[in-house]
Amino acid sequence: MGTEELLRELAPQVLGALVRRYGHFDAAEDAVQEALLAAATQWPADGQPDDPRAWLIRVASRRLIDQLRSDESRRQREENDFQRDPSATRVAPPADAEPTDSDDSLVLLFLCCHPAIAVPAQVALTLRAVGGLTTAEIASAFLVPEPTMGQRISRAKQKIKSSGLGFELPPPESRDARLDAVLQVLYLIFNEGYTSSSGPHLARVELSAEAIRLARMLHRLLPDDGEAAGLLALMLLTDARRPARIGPAGELVPLDEQDRSRWDRAAIAEGVGLVTGALARTRPGAYQLQAAIAAVHDEAASAADTDWRQVLALYELLERVTDSPMVRLNKAVAVAMVAGPQAGLDLLATLDGDERMTRHHRLAAVRAHLLELAGDADGAAAAYVDAAGRTLSEPEQRYLRDRARRLVAAAP
Repeated sequence: MGTEELLRELAPQVLGALVRRYGHFDAAEDAVQEALLAAATQWPADGQPDDPRAWLIRVASRRLIDQLRSDESRRQREENDFQRDPSATRVAPPADAEPTDSDDSLVLLFLCCHPAIAVPAQVALTLRAVGGLTTAEIASAFLVPEPTMGQRISRAKQKIKSSGLGFELPPPESRDARLDAVLQVLYLIFNEGYTSSSGPHLARVELSAEAIRLARMLHRLLPDDGEAAGLLALMLLTDARRPARIGPAGELVPLDEQDRSRWDRAAIAEGVGLVTGALARTRPGAYQLQAAIAAVHDEAASAADTDWRQVLALYELLERVTDSPMVRLNKAVAVAMVAGPQAGLDLLATLDGDERMTRHHRLAAVRAHLLELAGDADGAAAAYVDAAGRTLSEPEQRYLRDRARRLVAAAP
């Protein structure tokens, strides 16, 4: 593992150790960033320490203590009658105290997903604090200016500070309520990694890998929770196709054209085992059902062997669990494969009045695909061009425009 990858993995563990020991989420994060910068500069020249995590915790602790002492001295000079807040600086453990072996990434994750924080801010804060991404990287991924993203993250930190929460996992009675937010944030992070919403690259592997790592931790914490197992299964079953999904030039290869011999069979086997076990012991939830759909695709020897009737039945169940227009969009493909393209197009038409979908390129892209299956080359080409104009992902733009060009070129 290279230095950059190691530092990304250790960042949330080091931040968790500091927040647990000293509090001060915001100041602790600044100290961790300084320690990471020091490591990135020193380790390549001096060699990696025997215990990189302990090294980072000690360096970050020294920086944090120095900053907290400096801040407190300044406040005392400015206000003689300064009354220290009980939650203020606690500099008790020495900087060289032995670091704990616990990985607090999951505690950080639940903290970042506090219900008082809006979902976009939860995602941003999780990527920053738990995923180790810079504010600039997060801003780029979500198409907002860096100062805007910085403000969003700062407001989320203030929410945590004002909530008065201790640094610990929420008790079981409140954990379930916050679990939905945690699952959603991990799902959003994985999706952004698997298909970047913008930019020159189709995928950002570091995001999807981090989402899988955190989902594993969550499943270990809650082994009997069906949706935690379902989400991990969904990620594994989807990510298993990644080696065949990107062509030599970085182009998108659609599911029905992928070389399935390149799929990660170990990940598929693990994902199938997880979702099968979850469905057998718990009430089916949205992530379990999506994982079951992914499993049907992954277990088919070829695109032609896909059991579309089973896929459609699972989408029927999923639609009852979650009233999501994206579920209906994906269901339209299954309907088309079972009952014909026109049946799928008729279902798509019910989404034309939904503003959430009309702004999304996927509606036009699926319509193009179904029009192509129906033999309407002109309509399909126009829909592919429309879809290309609605996405900021350059590989998706190239793929959609190429499909349109092929149809036009093949026209008599």
